[in-house]
Amino acid sequence: MAPYERQFCDHFLLLKPEEASFYDLVRFLLFSDYSETCGFLDFTESLEADFWRRWYIFNSLLVQKLLLLYGKPLVLIGNMLELWLNLLLRNGGFLKLFFKFFTGEVVLPDPSSATFTSVVGCLDGRVELDKSIRQDDHIKYNASLAMMASKLSYENAEFVHTIIRDHWNMEYLGFYNFWNDFQGQPSTQAIMFQETKNNPNLIVVGFRGTDPFDPIAIGIDVDFSWIELKGVGKAHSGFMKALGLQKDKGWPKEIEKGSDPQQQFAYYEVRSKLREILQKNKRAKFILTGHSLGGALAILFVTILAMHEEAWLLDKLEGVYTFGQPRVGNKQFGDYMKEKLNENDVRYLRYVYCNDVVPRVPYDDDCIFFEHFSPVLYYNVYYNGKVLWEEPNKNYFSLLWVIPMQLNAVLELIRSFIIPYIRGSDYKESWLMKMYRVFGLIIPGLVAHSSQDYINITRLGSLPIDLQNSLGATRRLELKWNTGKTSEAKEIKP
Repeated sequence: MAPYERQFCDHFLLLKPEEASFYDLVRFLLFSDYSETCGFLDFTESLEADFWRRWYIFNSLLVQKLLLLYGKPLVLIGNMLELWLNLLLRNGGFLKLFFKFFTGEVVLPDPSSATFTSVVGCLDGRVELDKSIRQDDHIKYNASLAMMASKLSYENAEFVHTIIRDHWNMEYLGFYNFWNDFQGQPSTQAIMFQETKNNPNLIVVGFRGTDPFDPIAIGIDVDFSWIELKGVGKAHSGFMKALGLQKDKGWPKEIEKGSDPQQQFAYYEVRSKLREILQKNKRAKFILTGHSLGGALAILFVTILAMHEEAWLLDKLEGVYTFGQPRVGNKQFGDYMKEKLNENDVRYLRYVYCNDVVPRVPYDDDCIFFEHFSPVLYYNVYYNGKVLWEEPNKNYFSLLWVIPMQLNAVLELIRSFIIPYIRGSDYKESWLMKMYRVFGLIIPGLVAHSSQDYINITRLGSLPIDLQNSLGATRRLELKWNTGKTSEAKEIKP
């Protein structure tokens, strides 16, 4: 049966790990002609002569195959870890839990309650906004709020509602678990709320990132499948599907809303909600944000708005703030997005902390076409930053960077013990986060992806003065980049 992709695009690469055996994968890697006859790939461009492209696809398929085999145990491990961590939190730690066990006073956690915290929340327990950041410092305030929203999106609905209403004193607009048409199940979570203190009001849409124990989300991240959008370019199909790509139609401007509330699609439902709110409050603006996979969904949301010529909504978009965002498309896609962002005066701030591996995938080289299309706000281990064309060590796996990354991991571990004495109690790290940093001595890039450091860079890292005026340094850097007039990087003074 022909894949759904053939019904709405002429060029694509579709990886189908469920139809491949491990033997098939080895044959695909070693024998170039096998790619033309194997049943686990469907593509419109030949892979025959390109070993390195087959190598990347082989790794993607291998990881997805392992997730298919061990996804259920991974979910079980994640659920057990969350329950255990929340059991400790609700009962005051291990020693108190031990004594409560004998007295029959153990408090059992409820996974749907406002007190139940995800693994991400257990790593970094901060829920309060940084009150030292002034609201008239719009970019820094919005960036800090965006990152906290990105972190909050990992939590359950009751937790999210409680924090927004009782801690942030903002208007809760919704918690969503959106449908993935290709997987036949929900895969995308998002939150919406409104900050009513500023004038104009600010609506925040936060897309959830990759849960470390969610095989579906991890599979979306590592999938190298792509589709070509006419007039736009090639885009990561896994991210597109998570955002609401339709099986038989691709991206129609409007779809018929289904009767089942559990089968709503992220792009269409969020767009509908924004239209409704913004029509009632014409002075309001909105921002899109997300960490990891959530960042990819945030910027792709803008892509589809531009494709659908939603000029009115784009005019209401104050900015897109992404944190640890992976690459989402090819050069043609990037050129299209740069043109649309400039045309509609949309601010796009892409934050990357140190050796975070996720912004450096999928690979950016001659064999795999993915590339970022915006300068990056890049922060080092001391939370000092620069506006750069792209991240140092852009593909992560480099022998030249092994020792520097290990040294950074050591510094991060040392910093976790001393930072509360330098910056205050808000920066005290949990014992779980310290243990995770020990793991970072082995794989530095994974720990650098945590929300802990991204929250810290939005609070402790300084933005350049000219970034706080109008569209700022990144917009001017983009304009120079587009016209080829400069190749310089701009430092962010701490």
